[in-house]
Amino acid sequence: MLGAALIHPDRRAVIPLMPEPMVKQDGTEKNDGERGAAKRLIVTLRQDPPHLTLLVTEDSLRSNAPHIQVLHDHNLHDILGVKEGDQAPLFEQVAAAEPAGRVTYDDRDAPETGLRHRFRFVSDVPLKASHADLRVNFLECWAWDKDTVQHCSWVTDLRVNKGTVSQLMRGGRARWRIANETCNTLKNQGDHFEHNDGHGYPQLSVVCAVLMRLTFLVDQVQQRCCPLFQAVWAKLGSTRRLWERRRALFSDDALASMRQLFEALLYGLKKTAPIFAVDSSSSPWIFLGDTARSRETTPCRGGEMVP
Repeated sequence: MLGAALIHPDRRAVIPLMPEPMVKQDGTEKNDGERGAAKRLIVTLRQDPPHLTLLVTEDSLRSNAPHIQVLHDHNLHDILGVKEGDQAPLFEQVAAAEPAGRVTYDDRDAPETGLRHRFRFVSDVPLKASHADLRVNFLECWAWDKDTVQHCSWVTDLRVNKGTVSQLMRGGRARWRIANETCNTLKNQGDHFEHNDGHGYPQLSVVCAVLMRLTFLVDQVQQRCCPLFQAVWAKLGSTRRLWERRRALFSDDALASMRQLFEALLYGLKKTAPIFAVDSSSSPWIFLGDTARSRETTPCRGGEMVP
């Protein structure tokens, strides 16, 4: 199953989109794969919100000419990760552009994070020799945090200069929100969204996965747009504690709506004595002790024997 989500560098909430199952299509004998599923997902994506200006960010497995061409054919911009081991011809083109003075360096500090960045970028280079007509802009970034150095590189169809390079870097790194805030959250925060080698019979695993993502979508929309949810989140201080309290209320109380649930978390509940579902006054007597003693004693509630 191939998934996608709407993300933003400045927002913790992610908006998962309808996933595309990787299944053999009708009328074909070839097994389906990520490339075919990506084509179908992109077509669906442009049909659902055609008015949106979307910027696609993906890992280095997607920075190939056929996929980039599909993005451009559907009016989608891109920031795609690249690695020297996977796209050696591209890095050779960047190295060749350096003596010609086409490569630009830019050093700057980020006071909000305490990091120091060095950028290297060059415009209008071919992705590879076999697709010389497909030109891309190349961006590379090193980030220093004391003795730790983090290195990332991307290609994009957007203009790269000293005024845009920092924002493009943040857009490219926001891809991690798909892995962390989406996949890892569903896997490790109680949803148990694990890898599966099949689609179930008949497609049961796919149906369950879609329902799980739909539930996660509702949760993320609340996190992003619901002031009541945000107030409860701020009061409890962490997402984990918020979910623990929600589970406790679901287990112990009859709730009429999600609003009632969040209001209970925000304002608190008045503690009351437990109300038993069964009337204990009609409970049968329980006798403890031997038969001889039972003739001489009178039973009381709880099974004790009194004279």
